[in-house]
Amino acid sequence: MADGRTPSSAGEDGNTPPGPDPGGPVAAVRPFLVTAGRVAPSANGRTMPVETQVVATAEGLAELDRLSFEQHDIVAACRRPQSIAEIAARLRLHLNVVRILSEDLRAAGQLTVHVPDSGVTHDASVLRRVIDGLRAIPDSRGVLRDTD
Repeated sequence: MADGRTPSSAGEDGNTPPGPDPGGPVAAVRPFLVTAGRVAPSANGRTMPVETQVVATAEGLAELDRLSFEQHDIVAACRRPQSIAEIAARLRLHLNVVRILSEDLRAAGQLTVHVPDSGVTHDASVLRRVIDGLRAIPDSRGVLRDTD
């Protein structure tokens, strides 16, 4: 400025505006760009449950270099069985993006998908045993949690 002050949008040297480092991380890509605008993983519109187990095939591991960034990361993460939820959390991807890309990779033969039996996942006795098991774990002071 004419009075010797630097504008508030200028950096310390008065020439460059402050902001993200040009050599810093790239802005995140929108989920609809990764999935090419698709919101359903398959033509029938069914979504994979979050507990669906996914494992990379030998073909998928052999073709890692030909996959898009997100697909590459999913296949690489699935060297051992992973759930859809675990993959989304580990890779910091939207859950539906992982569902759609996993279905694409399954269709291409690069992933094997194991959907759990829905009758077992809705069994109330399993949930009760999990809750009881969690309550049996002492807290950091060695005290058991209250029961109901």
